[in-house]
Amino acid sequence: MTCMVTGKKTMKAIIFILNVIVGLALTSQVAFAKTVKVTMHATENMVVIDNKGTKYPSMSFDGAIPGPVVRVKQGDIVDFTLINDKKNKYSHSMDFHAAIVDVLDEFSEVKPGESKHYKFEAKYPGVFMYHCGASPMQQHIARGMYGIIIVDPAEGYTKAYPKPDREYVLIQSQFFPDPEDHKAMLENRGWTNALINGKIFHYDPVHDPNAKLALQSKPGELVRIFFVNANINLPVAFHAIAGVWDKVYPNGNPKNVIYGMATYNVAVSEASTFDIISPADRPTNNAIVDHSMNAAMRGAITVLMNTPDADPKMGKGDNILPR
Repeated sequence: MTCMVTGKKTMKAIIFILNVIVGLALTSQVAFAKTVKVTMHATENMVVIDNKGTKYPSMSFDGAIPGPVVRVKQGDIVDFTLINDKKNKYSHSMDFHAAIVDVLDEFSEVKPGESKHYKFEAKYPGVFMYHCGASPMQQHIARGMYGIIIVDPAEGYTKAYPKPDREYVLIQSQFFPDPEDHKAMLENRGWTNALINGKIFHYDPVHDPNAKLALQSKPGELVRIFFVNANINLPVAFHAIAGVWDKVYPNGNPKNVIYGMATYNVAVSEASTFDIISPADRPTNNAIVDHSMNAAMRGAITVLMNTPDADPKMGKGDNILPR
């Protein structure tokens, strides 16, 4: 009889302790979640779209193509405000592919001189496109209203999703020289070049002697590339010449992993994460391309230089989207 009473007391104590542990765990998760305030201005301004300095009448977020990198952690609340500058001609909006909201409410158009505020929880880890969804949508995206939001996993880095030595953002888009012909954009007519982070051959001094930038890493480093296909109509055959993607994370989610890929197809508006590791025993170079030659030879080539004297700041902190 004594043993049975003692056993019941022990069991109650164990249950109590487990409840306390679960409660503390839930409290910790709530404590780690935070609100991240993001404010962007919809702008209609001239931007440089090649390494020679050619200017183009863009639509953009914060005056640059692509817009600013937004980076949060899974579970964070994004507190977003879009300000449509009163001097603008068009209405604009913000569509975050990471958001689960109401397309007729949060993603509705904002007239010049007005603003839109909404919040959403970043529920899923990964990389996602954001863009203007105002009509005609193809024109607003083609003229530069797009960017990336990175949602880091709540558990952080793991053996399956290791911490990289360097990170880079690459966003590819089609360039239509006639900014007003939105019908041609819809029908995929008249595009002349591919832009990488807003410029033709942005990081390719091999094909464009005017290019001043290339991606950098040291031999043997793990380089992680967050890639967005911001084309209007065309998929991207994402390939690293003289290399193999060590891992590909479709949509950037660590639970989605493919090993040892030469080329991975990225659909329109889709985003994925790519890991590449260069040989550790010697300097090498990679050309990261859209293997569709009509895009590669029109600007979608990025050079990654793996040298011992790589700039220690490149691919780190605020330098993951070189401008």
